[in-house]
Amino acid sequence: MRLSITLPLLTLPGVAVAHFQLPLAATTRRPPFRGTDQDEYEFKWPIQTVAIIGAGPSALLAYRELTEVGLKVRLFERDSVPGGNWHYTEEVALDAPVPNAPSPIGDFVPSFAPVGVELPYSQECEDDAEIRRDHRGPKPIWESLTSNAPSVTQFNQWPWPTGTNWKLSHYEFRNYIRAYASYLHINSNDENPATAYNTRVELIEKRINAEGEQQGWRLWLKSLVPTGNNTSRATWWTEDFDAVVVATGRYNAPVMPSIPGLDHWVRQFPGLVRHSRQYRRPEAYENQTVLIVGASVSGSEISRDINPWAATVYQSFRGDNDTTAHYRLENYLHRVPRNTTFVGELKSFLPIAEGTPIQSGLIELVNGTIISGIDSVIFATGFRYSMPFLPQYYDGALYTPHEGSVATVSPFLALDGSHLRDLHLDLFYIRDPTLAFLGINLGTQPFSYSDYICLALAKVWSNTAKLPSSQTMWKMHDELVEDRGGYSKNLQFLGPERSTDNIRYFMGWLNEAAVKYGGKQIDGLPKYSAEIGRYWNIAQYGGPLEERPSVEDGVLESLGLTTASESGKARQSYNPMYDDAW
Repeated sequence: MRLSITLPLLTLPGVAVAHFQLPLAATTRRPPFRGTDQDEYEFKWPIQTVAIIGAGPSALLAYRELTEVGLKVRLFERDSVPGGNWHYTEEVALDAPVPNAPSPIGDFVPSFAPVGVELPYSQECEDDAEIRRDHRGPKPIWESLTSNAPSVTQFNQWPWPTGTNWKLSHYEFRNYIRAYASYLHINSNDENPATAYNTRVELIEKRINAEGEQQGWRLWLKSLVPTGNNTSRATWWTEDFDAVVVATGRYNAPVMPSIPGLDHWVRQFPGLVRHSRQYRRPEAYENQTVLIVGASVSGSEISRDINPWAATVYQSFRGDNDTTAHYRLENYLHRVPRNTTFVGELKSFLPIAEGTPIQSGLIELVNGTIISGIDSVIFATGFRYSMPFLPQYYDGALYTPHEGSVATVSPFLALDGSHLRDLHLDLFYIRDPTLAFLGINLGTQPFSYSDYICLALAKVWSNTAKLPSSQTMWKMHDELVEDRGGYSKNLQFLGPERSTDNIRYFMGWLNEAAVKYGGKQIDGLPKYSAEIGRYWNIAQYGGPLEERPSVEDGVLESLGLTTASESGKARQSYNPMYDDAW
């Protein structure tokens, strides 16, 4: 059963009205699919060529698995090197807009060649730092960031050397990922024609072949390559593929809360009211009074980083009343330094006269308290999913396709950027499983988990594992949605229990397929992983998490905030080894 819903329209450049259907929910998840040939999904065209968008850890694993089964793969990366978020630079993104930019352009605004020119088309341009920054996309990590999971975070083909520290700097992770890319011969200096670095995917459209049938995908591409000290060459072109893997991550579009007066403060004090993605070093906040908004992963860790340098740190947050499974706020409050001053939820940024310094500004809390004397504000308020190259798939989008492309599609991307719908196993787009997504889950270990989903991709697309029928995939999806509490920002959350269940599912399905069709099998996670996790919790948190006294309730009570009931909390266990957010 499907329920049609009318949503507000979002108008994008060059973009006709699309209609979508929202699947209703049902019961719990099924065991691994077993059925007859009639129960299996049949692809409408053979899959021989695949595009991968991104060059982070999951993209590298996808490249490995897809090429091992004989598929021809092209990897597109907007940055100059592989590594995804693990490419630190001092370059920072622009101040996050308030109100938030629409999710379809929350990451970037697509750039196309001048109208009427023949592709490929190139033009020389004077170097513009803002254009290059927008094309590359500075990553949301800071100089002192270390891994928040032991060094068992690794590629199974490329284990860390014996004696490697459990806590690793982002420099070590960067080098590790690049070394693995070199092992696969797809590092940026390998000059492998299968890779296209400095290349951003501007648009993906479903193609129509010469017989008028849907077949494969067309990618609209733009490269931006330095040609001299102050010049670059921009080139636009298209390439066609049978299947596409989206591995662009989920830390691209910042979220700024809707607080009265915040928009004026952002405009009036550029560089002083920032999102956590812009944070780089604590020295910039020496002797300052800093307000950090949010106390989850990045909020608590930036608070620790700034604490030795700042004169005063205020930490603002609101009560965690979300009863869907997620990592609760109390897990992070333990990391906030004791001399931090907790304050409640923000109500408004009061007007301030032009030319007046930020220190004279007044910030009102929901409980009526007024804060003043703030030198800097950092919003550690998270990110949204943003896929500017799929604008036609957003709810309510207006879209005009290029000639030779499908005119009407069914949206599955939430306009607020909170979640992705209509995915089988959070991986395959049910309406057309030649489109797949990696790295969209929260609360899991992306290195180890990607081993399973990338093998599933390779086996399904090489016809050595079968997807169930569309009807069965929809039923499984509906069951998954209900199990996860409906469509919300936590729809893609896994956590340790769901991660373990999913890995068992993939093992059963893929190993059974290997027996039937051939190909490699896959093992479960090492048995010592749980023991390592226990030692890590002792080192990082002073003991097992379940035995720690909770600090959240006392802090919330002192601020007049509320939290979810104890019965709601029971579903939401925490393991930092399965927490890759920042």
